Amino acid sequence: MFFALDEDQQAFDGAVRSYLAGRFDLEAVRGVFEDPSGDGHPASLWKAAAEQGWLAVTVPEEHDGLGLGLVEAQVIGRALGAGAAPGPWRGTVLAAEAIRLAGSPEQQAAWLPRLASGDAVGAFTLRGSAPGTLPAVEYGALADVVVARSGDGLVLVTGATATPQGSYDGTTRLASVEAGEGEALPGATAEVVAELEARAVVLVAADLAGIAREAITRTVAYDKDRQQFGVPVGSFQAIKHALADLHVAVTLAEHAVLYAAHAVDTGLDGADLAVAVAKAKAGDAAVAATQAMIQYHGGIGYTWEHEAHFFYKRAKRLAGQFGDADAHRARIAELTIG
Repeated sequence: MFFALDEDQQAFDGAVRSYLAGRFDLEAVRGVFEDPSGDGHPASLWKAAAEQGWLAVTVPEEHDGLGLGLVEAQVIGRALGAGAAPGPWRGTVLAAEAIRLAGSPEQQAAWLPRLASGDAVGAFTLRGSAPGTLPAVEYGALADVVVARSGDGLVLVTGATATPQGSYDGTTRLASVEAGEGEALPGATAEVVAELEARAVVLVAADLAGIAREAITRTVAYDKDRQQFGVPVGSFQAIKHALADLHVAVTLAEHAVLYAAHAVDTGLDGADLAVAVAKAKAGDAAVAATQAMIQYHGGIGYTWEHEAHFFYKRAKRLAGQFGDADAHRARIAELTIG
């Protein structure tokens, strides 16, 4: 069976990448990266995310969304990773997913249209518990609503006190959120919470796959042009073979993420295994590809002026989110051999 994006999904991917390349490139990313005191939330990028349906991707049509699935969402996530794009896209989409899957009709009507249109910013975390401190919440200081764990369920937290936290990855902003009791999501059963975590893992893995592909693409292009001893350095056997191995690893990660999204969307048996495989492969591939990007760009790759560190720092941070590669390999072993 040939398993790949269909024409509409490819067009969606192309539209996101085209916007980022033309209107929010790495120079714009650098502006966010080098302004740690800023909120890391570019207005132009957020407006585009709303207008082009990036925020509404999985919101049902009756709540002003596109009514698409995780496959389409991971397409956007991969493109945003490739562009090292800042902003609370993933947190907003996951908050909407939590409300879609576990919220009451009243909660859905109140929040889903606002999240889909960009009128509200969402955040999602499973670290910590409400009431209490929620550490390192992405864009927690900007969020109008935070979906967090509370006991065995989930709650909507609004009006919380947030304290910005530093991060070596300047393409995001983190905050410690002091959460009160919150408003319970009545449908947040153990099964629903597990599905939401799987969706979060897939979207993080998609970002990592995007980072990995962009890193290796830029590295190959550079090493085709960079001359040493009168020939391109990419012609050296050691570099050529290493990049070929990385290409294989990145390609496998991309397909693993796509299949995991499909498995979660359709409720396939073994979806939990597919999710674990996707995160393990994407995390490893992104870290390896961004390390190679620095090394194979020679002396310039190590400098602040070059963009390689944007990708490396983002990859290192996301590789540990919702479980690192070792944790997911342990999960794979548990699911396959017990």
